[in-house]
Formats: sequence, structure tokens, C-alpha cells
Amino acid sequence: MNLKKLMGYVIAVLLAAAPLQAQHLSSASISKVATTAAQFLKIEVSARALAMGGSFVAVSNDVGAIYTNPAGLARANGYQSMFTHTNWIAGTSYDFGAVSLNMTGLGSFGLMVSSFGSGDMAVRTVEQPDGTGELFDTRDLMAGFSYGRNLTTNFAIGFTAKYIYQRVWHMSASTMAVDIGTLFTTPFRGVVLGASIRNFGAKMRLDGRDTKFANDPDPFNSYNVAIVNSLYEMKYYELPLNFQVGLSKKFEMGDQNALTIAVDAITPNDNYEAVNAGFEYGWNKTLFLRGGYKSLFQDDTEEGLTAGVGLNFRMQGTSFIQVDYAWGDFGRLENSQRFTLMMLF
Repeated sequence: MNLKKLMGYVIAVLLAAAPLQAQHLSSASISKVATTAAQFLKIEVSARALAMGGSFVAVSNDVGAIYTNPAGLARANGYQSMFTHTNWIAGTSYDFGAVSLNMTGLGSFGLMVSSFGSGDMAVRTVEQPDGTGELFDTRDLMAGFSYGRNLTTNFAIGFTAKYIYQRVWHMSASTMAVDIGTLFTTPFRGVVLGASIRNFGAKMRLDGRDTKFANDPDPFNSYNVAIVNSLYEMKYYELPLNFQVGLSKKFEMGDQNALTIAVDAITPNDNYEAVNAGFEYGWNKTLFLRGGYKSLFQDDTEEGLTAGVGLNFRMQGTSFIQVDYAWGDFGRLENSQRFTLMMLF
């Protein structure tokens, strides 16, 4: 019990310090947009979560918690797997896969992997703005291992360690990061309090042959050194650190109807603070209707309304297949659409 209390105190201190760190990195007057690397880490992986406006940190109770709040894995029963495909903005795509296994008495374990791709693009230079005939692309990858456990009946913690890799043509960068999350079912009418810190890790810097070039240090004089091998000095960039805290409440309305409402407050290190809010209505644990609003009160955001549906099919015994779809408004960038296939055993 003493060990559990100590772990609880450590997590509480970390979560309490996170807003101070994020506030230091993101002041009230400077948003710091586009100052962090690995932006694909900010793409919501679950169609269910996106449809609820991204307000999922206190709802997390399936394998999708591995992204939002790893503590939620402790409340994901049995074996679960999910696969998500996202038609992202500007013709890019994002794919995500995860599995989790709840082992009674030992906690829950999870694995995840994601991939972001731009597709082929033309190489353009100042001298050849219409293209050189070459093609290049960008590719981002992430792989992670998570663990979640119930310390008490009402309190759960979770951790994720992940490897992050980015490549742009002949340059690449990689680093490691961790996520920490907690879930607490309060004694106040079953309201759930959730919190998580995501992408806490070392900075990233691109390196590769595209940073190398030949330079003539004195092009106006002859009979001296004509070629000097040189390097562009590449900067280190932080990861998109994110602190998220939220509340959720599930209302049971008879045997067949349930309504979950949730609201999250978000403090990133590369944007202003924001609020996500959403709901999920479920009928007979089979049909789900969802809606929400993303990035409320955040200046200059293109995100907004979200909506989606879900269908849960019983296969055999306690085995289910769940198919979720989500649509999210993206302002001048039109919209994003997400499909998630989840299997529960």
C-alpha cells in the first residue's frame, strides 16, 4: 500500500508540474505554432475520440486509450485491437494500429505503431521552379509500448515509451519519448477525472546527405582552395508536448440507452490553450452517435465541429467487431475523415 501511495504522489506531482512547464513554453502572447517537430503525433488516432471533439482523456476505456491516456488500458477488458486510416489534409494519409491485453492481476499491456506519408512530390529549386524531374516524399513513423494498471478500484495509472522517426528525402531524425496518464473515478456521482502528459522526450534534429554541399569560400579569386566540403547547421526542435486534463460522466437511461458527456482542457507547448467537448449516445451497446467541438477558444484554429457514428457487431460469445467513422471540420483545409476497425475478445 505504501508503494501505491508513493507512486500516486509521484504521478500527482508530475501532473501538477506539467501546466507550469507548458506555460513556460507557451506564453499568453506567443503561440509558438510550427516550432516543434513530429507534428504527426498530434493527429487523433481514434475515430471515436475525434467524433467526440477529441474530449477523450477521461473517457478512455478501450485500446484507443494507448494514444490519449495509457491509464485507460487498465479499463480495456480482454484482448483488443484497432486499426485506423485517416484521409488527412493536403492529400496526406495517416495509419495507426494498436493491440492491448488485460492480464488479471498483472495489469494491461499494449503495443502501437503509426505511419504518416505525404506521397510523392516534385523536387523544385530556384533555378527549376517547375521541377527537376525528381520526386521526393516524407515519412514519419512511431512505435510504442504501454502499460496500465488499476492501483485501486477507482484509480489507474499508465505509461508509454515510444520511438519516433522522421524522414524528408535524404534526411532523417529520431528520438524517444514517454507518456504518463491517470484516471480517477471520483465519489461525486461517478464523474471520471483523467489527465495525461504526452510526448515528453528529447529534441529532434534532421541529418543526412542533403545537409552536405560543396562551397567555394573565395569565388572571386583563382589559385586557391576551390572546393570546401560544408554542412548546413540544422537546429534541434522540441516534440509537441501536450498536457490534457478532463472530466466525463456516463448517464444510464434504462437498459438500452446511455449518454456520455466529456470536456477536456488542453495545454500544448506549440499553441494556445484550448477546450474540447463532446458526447456519445449509445443504443443497446450496438449503435453509437457522437458529436463535439474541437479547439474551443483557441485563436486562429481551423478545427471545429466533429461528428461520427459507430456500429458494434457481436461475432460469437463475448467477441465483437466495432466500426467507427468520424468527420472533422478543418476550415479552409476542408475536412478530415477517419475510419477505425476495432476487435474485442
